[in-house]
Amino acid sequence: MTRPTDADPSVVLVGGHESSNGADLRPLLAQLPGAHVSAPGRALSSTVSRVLSAPGQASVVVVPITFGRNPTMVADAAKTLSWLAPQSPGRLALAEDFGTLDHLTAWLRAATVAVRRRAPDAAVVIAAESANPFDDAELHRIAHLVRTHGAGNEVEAAAGAEPHELLVTLRRLRLLGFPQAVVVPAGFQRSSAVPFGEGDFAGAEFYGPLLSEQAVLRVIRDRVADAAHRLSHGDDGINAGLAADHGHGYAHSHAFDATRFDDAEGAGHTHPHTHSHGDGRGVAHTHDHSGAGHDHPEAASGSHPDMSLIHTQ
Repeated sequence: MTRPTDADPSVVLVGGHESSNGADLRPLLAQLPGAHVSAPGRALSSTVSRVLSAPGQASVVVVPITFGRNPTMVADAAKTLSWLAPQSPGRLALAEDFGTLDHLTAWLRAATVAVRRRAPDAAVVIAAESANPFDDAELHRIAHLVRTHGAGNEVEAAAGAEPHELLVTLRRLRLLGFPQAVVVPAGFQRSSAVPFGEGDFAGAEFYGPLLSEQAVLRVIRDRVADAAHRLSHGDDGINAGLAADHGHGYAHSHAFDATRFDDAEGAGHTHPHTHSHGDGRGVAHTHDHSGAGHDHPEAASGSHPDMSLIHTQ
């Protein structure tokens, strides 16, 4: 494997549940000289520290390999880099995510069109490793969009890496009158160990990788080039990454954050400031207990009994 020149940044691909913690990315290393693959967390910290300490190493660019379904991984990676960056000023950058949810939806729609052409009666199963309720819910939301704006196929989502979890979805499709199904990965999986076409999996087949290897490499190189350019202008991308998971998860409220003001007409009144955070898909519970001429000490202290209705992160 050839080594990058002194002027080239080293590349670290960080992957979460969309790539089996980076395992699905390792075949790419043969085409990315000097690149590394890491899971998030301590593994990423160790990998980046080791690369930065290599003799003659100019800079390191970390690329979050996600289609947008794992924002917590991006935020965790940014947090790791924020601890390392002060030790290597100007030498460490976080690139933009590999892709977005809109990209994923478009690529999956293209896959359903391809399936429709070669097997018009086949259903499509959009499959991914189960992660957490929010990322799994995103998978089902995307499957609905693909079904609604796709090629007319029956489309189902399956969140689970084990064969028996996928089999539940295939059996449901058979009961609905779809004995043939094509399983399309919603991540970076390039092959499958499931015995498609045999036994319980008769009538099912694996679509193959969602994107070609060359397409994946092209996107990664673009992300690295953009990150290196921004780093040369003083933007390491880490602060943006720290906010990647803002609004992801349960919506929560600041209904009991009291704002006190004193004026001629409203002296001594306490007015709760009510607003909610979330990604627009959860339910934000707000309770405004303001009242003219009354203070609400329970609101200011957060001890109101209805606090149990507010989702917290």
